Amino acid sequence: MNHSAIDCHTHVVPENFPAYAGVHASVPWPSMAPAHACHRHVIIAGKNYRTVSDGSWSVPRRIEGMGGMRVGRQALSPMPELLSYWLPADDAQVLLRYINDTIASMVAAAPERFTGLGAVPLQDMDMALRELEYLRHTLGFAGVEIATHVNGVSIGDARFEPFFAAAERLGAAIFVHALRPVGQDRIVGPLSEQAVAFPGDIGLCAAAIITGGIAARHARLRIAFSHGGGALSMMLPRLKHAWSMTPKALENMPEAPDIYARRFFYDCVVFDPKLVHLLIESYGASQIVIGSDYPYAMGEADPLGLLERCGLDAPTLQAITQTNAKRFLGIEQDVASAA
Repeated sequence: MNHSAIDCHTHVVPENFPAYAGVHASVPWPSMAPAHACHRHVIIAGKNYRTVSDGSWSVPRRIEGMGGMRVGRQALSPMPELLSYWLPADDAQVLLRYINDTIASMVAAAPERFTGLGAVPLQDMDMALRELEYLRHTLGFAGVEIATHVNGVSIGDARFEPFFAAAERLGAAIFVHALRPVGQDRIVGPLSEQAVAFPGDIGLCAAAIITGGIAARHARLRIAFSHGGGALSMMLPRLKHAWSMTPKALENMPEAPDIYARRFFYDCVVFDPKLVHLLIESYGASQIVIGSDYPYAMGEADPLGLLERCGLDAPTLQAITQTNAKRFLGIEQDVASAA
């Protein structure tokens, strides 16, 4: 397999953040502090939220890592905690503009290797729509990363209708990532929320996009769900059964839930060939893209190796590693092979 795969799930953290210059009190504005070797601590509200490597911001280091993973292009999106929906909207706008411009500088340094997915302050719809326009028209990004909810309100809620309408109109790809997931308060033992609660959170979100009618009203949206869509594949038969038994469901879902689910895209950060086959069976080989969650330890360090263990035929491998991602991201030109 050549080095022309497209990784749709990677994250960026800037090497530094600007000092807080707003007027609000006790704002959890991020900063960076030195750590060991080539790492830095992300400090939020006076605590070390996460220690990240220089692959988070360094273009040369990231390209080096891509070579080892046999990846030719990455879609760059912010570390989800930086989406900052809990900040005052004017502060979030300043922070996200800085992060978006940081991603833009990385894309500009190697446009044949990177595609931008920015962020918008969804806690304020007017600001979010302006930033989405900036991402598409000024920065030329493929689209935007959003979380599963905004301060506890599912993105399937009707209040986010203007955002999805604008994304459809602008042709912006939407990459959905779990964040501060529901159920994390019930985790017992040392495992993280990423391991235990993310699958349920992303599955609930994908289901809400269907049941709330977003998928039906905006058929041209290009939406991808991280971590294989989480639990959605297990929910779909129950959703379809409930839909067939509930006449009122036709108001938001004129078609069966699985029809809408097969229009979405899903990364294969699922760690097991059996689950890759489940994704293909549930959604179709045309809707699966690779992801690594680079540069984090909880990610998939060898996404192509995972696919090779699946025993897939050559056309399916081609679709999952390249063709589907081009459709999702709106990339028409051939991806350059790594040097």
